[in-house]
Formats: sequence, structure tokens, C-alpha cells
Amino acid sequence: QRELEPIAERIDADEEYPFDNIKKLAQLGITGITIPEEYGGSGGTHVDWCIALEEIARACAATASILDTSWGLCAHCINAFGNEEQKKRLLVPLAKGEMIGAFGLTEPNHGSDIAQLDTLAVKDGDSYVLNGTKTFISNGAQADVLVIFAAKDKTSGYKGQSAFLVEKGTPGFSIGQKFHRLGIRGAHNAELLFEDCRIPAENLLGEEGRGFSIALATLDSARIGVAAIAVGIARAALEASIEHAKTREQYGQAIANFQALQWMMADMATG
Repeated sequence: QRELEPIAERIDADEEYPFDNIKKLAQLGITGITIPEEYGGSGGTHVDWCIALEEIARACAATASILDTSWGLCAHCINAFGNEEQKKRLLVPLAKGEMIGAFGLTEPNHGSDIAQLDTLAVKDGDSYVLNGTKTFISNGAQADVLVIFAAKDKTSGYKGQSAFLVEKGTPGFSIGQKFHRLGIRGAHNAELLFEDCRIPAENLLGEEGRGFSIALATLDSARIGVAAIAVGIARAALEASIEHAKTREQYGQAIANFQALQWMMADMATG
């Protein structure tokens, strides 16, 4: 509340990505909560993670949203499905907050229908070549490492999908359009462009052809983080309502004394 809340309004108004907030939280160990101890984290549970997200969202929802994308989606996916080399290479800096992650699934022609992907990954020797576009990707323009989902061809459906690790600066990977949001504006969304983007075969995450199941399992895990953020925002709204009701006066008394408003705030607290 002391560090994040005072600047939350400015972050939202200016669409400012809160790098400093992430750095401060990393110093407190927040970014390593659910990462195993052998990779520099604290080995906490999803409950620990949700408690942290709720409290952070209560102060700055944009910061909480960035955290859940980078560590609730990307880092969790690497931890759950990565091999030992990938975990040592990526989870250690993610746990320290030295890297930011993203999760590239949504496409211009396929939002919720993730069983159909236009982004293709073609095996070429000891590499995969990626071509396609991802859209509305949270942390897309800021991420150092991204989990990207692609199909081997446009006819294989969900059975032909695989997950890949793409790192910032890889030739053929670039950032396209950046989107303006209606709310939580400090958390940015961007378009990702892949044009003959060649990545080493060892950047395959999990088994080839398992991308669809990896995506679903990761999304199921991360959704509880979204719920925790919503609870934090709701708590902040209730606390602001109560404080305003105590200080706002009408007809010679604080509006907190009006029973109709008391009912509304009671519904907020219990509903």
C-alpha cells in the first residue's frame, strides 16, 4: 500500500509499464513464490501466489496482472513442462525478477478457439522455423522470454500443436501493433510477428504435438490468479467506498449513516 498504491492512478492514466514495481516486488521474493527452491524460488503453493496477487491488486491491478502473466503463466508453464536445461536457464532469472515472461496463444483469427492456429512451426534440421502472428499478448513487448504455440500445418488441428520458447532479440521475431486498453492500462498488450523466425530444436517446450494440452493445463492453473486479482480490486473498491461514506456529509451527517448505503456496502462485503 505504501509503495504501489500512491502511483497506481498515474500508471493507469499514462499507460506506464511499472518496471520499478516489478523490481521492488522481486527484491521481496514475490517473483519466485511458486518457483522451486532449486531454481532460486521459495517453492510456495498456488494459495501463497493468490494471496500475494490479491494484496498487490488491491494496490495496483496493472502490476498484479503483469505478475500473473509472467509468473502465473510463462514461468509456471516452463516449470511444469520444461526440461532441466530450460528450467536452469530460464527459471533462475525469472525467480529473481531479472526476466519478464509472456504467453503467446491468441491469434487474430482465433481467440477462444485455440484448437485452430495459423502460426506454423516447421522442422528444419536442428531448428524450427516459425511464421505467423499473435495478438493481444500481455507483456508481449516487454518480455524477455515467451512461450509460443504453433501448429505443424493448418490441417492438423489441436493434435499438431507444439509449444516453443522464443527469447527477445531472436531474428525474425518482432513487435507489431501495441494496443490501448480500457482499464488496467499499465499492463500492456501487443501483437507479435514471426517471419522465418528460426529457433533451435532444444527450445521445444514439452513433447512435440502436446501444445494444446500444455496450453489448457497452464491456463487452468493461471485462472485462479485472475480470480485473486479480481478479489483484490473488489476489496479496494469496498475500502474506498467505506472511506468516502465516512467523510462525505449530506443533510448534516456522514452518508455512512444512511441505511440504504449501508445495505449496498454490506452486499459488496458479502456478495
